[in-house]
Amino acid sequence: MHYISTRGGVAPVGFADALMMGLGTDGGLLVPAQLPQVSADMLRDWSQLPFQALALEVMTPFVGGEIPREDLARLVNQSYAGFSHPEVTPLREAGGRTYLELFHGPTAAFKDVALQLLGNLFEYLLERDGGRLNILGATSGDTGSAAISGVRGKPRINIFILHPKGRVSPVQERQMTTVLDANVHNIAVHGTFDDCQHLVKTLFQDLEFKAQHCLGAVNSINWLRILAQTVYYFYAWGRITGGDPARGVSFAVPTGNFGDVFAGYLARRMGLPVDRLVIATNRNDILTRFVADGVYAKGEVFHTLSPAMDIQVASNFERYLYYLLDQDPAAVRAKLADLEQTGALTVEPERLGQVRADFAAAAVSDADTLAQMRETFDASGYILCPHTAVGAAASRDAPDTVVLATAHPAKFNEAVREAIGREAPPPPALSGLMDKPVRCDELEASDVALREHIEATLATA
Repeated sequence: MHYISTRGGVAPVGFADALMMGLGTDGGLLVPAQLPQVSADMLRDWSQLPFQALALEVMTPFVGGEIPREDLARLVNQSYAGFSHPEVTPLREAGGRTYLELFHGPTAAFKDVALQLLGNLFEYLLERDGGRLNILGATSGDTGSAAISGVRGKPRINIFILHPKGRVSPVQERQMTTVLDANVHNIAVHGTFDDCQHLVKTLFQDLEFKAQHCLGAVNSINWLRILAQTVYYFYAWGRITGGDPARGVSFAVPTGNFGDVFAGYLARRMGLPVDRLVIATNRNDILTRFVADGVYAKGEVFHTLSPAMDIQVASNFERYLYYLLDQDPAAVRAKLADLEQTGALTVEPERLGQVRADFAAAAVSDADTLAQMRETFDASGYILCPHTAVGAAASRDAPDTVVLATAHPAKFNEAVREAIGREAPPPPALSGLMDKPVRCDELEASDVALREHIEATLATA
């Protein structure tokens, strides 16, 4: 298996190199040169596998033999051993809807599914091949804590995580800043998540700085993030259909950076019978507007009750654009140049028809988010996090749609309290969090300031 860039400027690389490269050296995102296809027989055989065994089967073609199968199996089992539910990502019926619970990992959010594995793969490759890695990532809430959890204390790795100051929930902030391991470095940026993401991409595009400081990525620009998240689409489909290839399943996906819904799109391109993929956005609705009119236009970033989705420029959109434009890197570069120069890109009417075949989309207000949380709780006693509520509200017209429950509601108890008048009981991973000591630096949204901070920190490490 080889990987190439959406922008066409990277010679084909193997799985390990793609993993360590993160963002392509040409500024693009890495994708497989060819997607493996899943047959009806494979779907039937996989449909009742335990999550860990299924993950091994789904990922093996993408690894391409670079990691021995027995080592990959061990890494997969190690990565999910700390999840609190034996099914890893169980299905839950509540209030007439089906939820795919993705919050049973050590930081109570769906990012754990990929980032526990990514941390272990990083460690495996560094020990095998030698060297060190300095991870640089941006978070709108959950990625940071999940990435930190995945690599804390690992001797060959440092991690620098940027979050927008005051724009993540108090629990999310404490999940990051209370981790005091020497290799963990939290940075609160005076700005939005888009500012944080822009800083990360700017430093990755400085190839001299990237090479000098061995920078690696944990954001969903890293291919492994997407690959690991495809597994739970296969898992949910198998549990719902019993392995019948004639039956499709629809999914509603709370969406900010487009990685989670792109994983579902990828699974469908591989052959998984997926009927509808609903892009569920909050007031930051750039993706919903794109599905409606074919114009992907930057706008103001609004602070909402679902802060992990408070994003305008979705980094994984470029991967979808690559497939939408018939895997033509020149066409991708031209569209991204329009976005850079004018703040918007537009797809032609015939392409818009394909977009609407690939996705449905809806934007959900804070008021409707609270109403959905209240309605679900009153009907079933089941507490939704505000992001999951966005997914449920966006797919109200199709109650058979599986809603991705992306985070434990106790991470967003301010919204929960506003919606239902009580707090969600915290899982063990969140207990006592607000009483722990914290460590965090603050920076302006400046790439110069970030470079200097990283260099000074590494000089004393």
